[in-house]
Amino acid sequence: MLEESARLHRPLVVELKDGRSFTDEARDVVTEPSGDEWAVFRFHDRLSLDAISSCRAAAPVEPTYRGKSAR
Repeated sequence: MLEESARLHRPLVVELKDGRSFTDEARDVVTEPSGDEWAVFRFHDRLSLDAISSCRAAAPVEPTYRGKSAR
């Protein structure tokens, strides 16, 4: 879900294990050489994937033909 948000520029609702939540768009998911994985957001600090409880689309995805090639 995080990588899809980064690729398609779609906002997410991110719920953290400490009970907080926020809505933002993921920019990237990074794996450091040490093996730690981080989510980089547009408006929030980067966040360890271990701190995330769940994430979901902030709005329903509208069906569209944008980006699909004609045959």
